[in-house]
Amino acid sequence: MALEDLMNARIKKLEDLKGLNISAYPYTYKRDSLTKTISQEFDSVLKAGDERTDAIYRIAGRIISYRSFGKLSFLKLQDFSGTLQVAIKKGISDDESFRLQKMLDPGDIIGVEGYIFKTHKGETTLMTKHLVLLSKSLRPLPEKWHGLTDIEERYRKRYVDLIVNRISLDLFIKREKIIDIIRNFFKDNKFTEVELPLLQPMYGGAFAKPFKAHSNAWNRDMFLSISPELYLKRLLVGGFDKVFTITKAFRNEDVDRTHNPEFTIMESYASYWDYNDVMNAVETLYEKIALELYGSTKINYGETEIDFKRPWKRITIKDSLKEYANIDVEKLSDDEIKKILRDNKADMPEYNRGIAITELFDALVEDKLINPTFVIDYPRESTPLCKKHRNNPKLVERFELFINGWELANAYSELNNPIEQKKLFEIQIEQRKAKGEYQPMDKDFVEAMEYGMPPAGGLGIGIDRMVMLFTNAQSIRDVILFPQMKPKDIHKNDSDKE
Repeated sequence: MALEDLMNARIKKLEDLKGLNISAYPYTYKRDSLTKTISQEFDSVLKAGDERTDAIYRIAGRIISYRSFGKLSFLKLQDFSGTLQVAIKKGISDDESFRLQKMLDPGDIIGVEGYIFKTHKGETTLMTKHLVLLSKSLRPLPEKWHGLTDIEERYRKRYVDLIVNRISLDLFIKREKIIDIIRNFFKDNKFTEVELPLLQPMYGGAFAKPFKAHSNAWNRDMFLSISPELYLKRLLVGGFDKVFTITKAFRNEDVDRTHNPEFTIMESYASYWDYNDVMNAVETLYEKIALELYGSTKINYGETEIDFKRPWKRITIKDSLKEYANIDVEKLSDDEIKKILRDNKADMPEYNRGIAITELFDALVEDKLINPTFVIDYPRESTPLCKKHRNNPKLVERFELFINGWELANAYSELNNPIEQKKLFEIQIEQRKAKGEYQPMDKDFVEAMEYGMPPAGGLGIGIDRMVMLFTNAQSIRDVILFPQMKPKDIHKNDSDKE
C-alpha cells in the first residue's frame, strides 16, 4: 500500500476517534513505572502461567508492534528505558479500552495501566485494565531500517532512527556518559568550567577556515568559533587557575568519515603545567573512561583491539618517521623532502621545511598509530601558540595523541611571551596565506598577554572522535544527533529544480 493511502487510513481513524469524543492528543498522563524497571523486577520472580501481581502499574510509550487474535491482542510498548509486552483481553480490559485498541497502529503513543504476569512462553507482560491514546501517529514507521540500506535517511531523520534502532539510542546515552566522565574528571582536578562566545569578532586558535556571519546591529562581519583557545587563555591572564570548556566549534571545511563542519570540542588550560603534565592527565582520563564504560582498559574497534592501560608510548615526530616510514629527515635535503611529498600526493603550495615534516608525518605515519601514542616535539613552524622546546629551539613542546590512526587530542606547553607571540603571528600569517588557513592577528589577545599570562599546559580533545572510538561507530555522523548533510537536490540541474 502506498504511503499516502496508509496515512489517509490513519487520518480516517483520527476522524472516527473525534466522532467518539475520544481525544487523540490529551495533555498529560501520570505514569509510575518504566518498562525496564518492570522487566528487571519481575523477569526472575514471576512464574509463567497464572501467577500475577496484585499491584497495578501505569506505563506509557510507543507501540512498536501489534498482533490481534480476536479476543486477545499483544502490543510491544517502547519507552526511553526499553520495551515491554502489553496484553489486551476481552473481559479483563475494560470495554472502552478493548474498542480503542482496534483503532491503534504501530507508532501510536499510549498510556496503559494493569497488572503484571508472565505468559506461558515466559514473557513478562502487562495485562491491560485500562488504556488511553496519548498521540495518534499519522505517518507509519518503516518496516525495515537496515543501516547500510537507509544510512542517509538515518542521519536526516534521526528521530525515526532513534525510534526503530535501539543501538542508536544507546549510543547517544553512552555519549552523554562519556561527557559526564570528562566533566567530572576535570572538576575533580579543580578545573573551573566556563562558557565562551560562539559568535566572535575575530577567529583564532587553530588553522581553519571560519564560517562568516553578519551583525546587523553593528554592521560588521562576525565569525563562528573555530576554537575556544584564545578566550580560555584570556581567563588565565584574568586569574583563573585551571579552566575548561565543552563547546561547539565550526570549521568551513571538507566533510568525511571523521570530520563534520560543526563538532564538539573540550579544551582545558592549567596554570603552571607543561605538556608533560597534560600527557599524564590525558592518559589518565582515557584509561578512566574505558574502565568506567567497560570495566577494562581494552576495547575493540572493529576487529582491532586497543589498550588504554598507562603508560602510553611517546615518540618524537622525527623518530616516528624513522620507525614507521624509514625516513630520516635530518639526512634529507629540501629537494628530497619535496619529492617524497609529491610521490605521496602531499605537495605544498609554498614549501617550508618544518611544515613539510608534519605533512610527511600525516601522509606516511598517522594511520599506522593504532594503540595510544603521544607524538611529541613538532617543528617550530607548525605551531605559533606553543613554547619553544627547552632543549631544542627548532622544535616546540607540543604533542598530538593518535589512536586507531586518528588524531584524538592536541596539546602544548603554552607560549606566554607577548613579544614572541606577536612576531610568530606575523610570520604565520604570511606562511599560511597560500593555504587559506591562518589565524588573523588578534591584537586584543596580544594585549591581554602583555598583562602577563602564567606558564600553562593547554589541551584540546575532539569529543566526537572520542565517542566514535569508545562506541565502535564507523562515521562521525553516527555520533552526532543531527549531523550536517549534503542537500538532497545538490546534483539536480536547473530544469530538475523547476
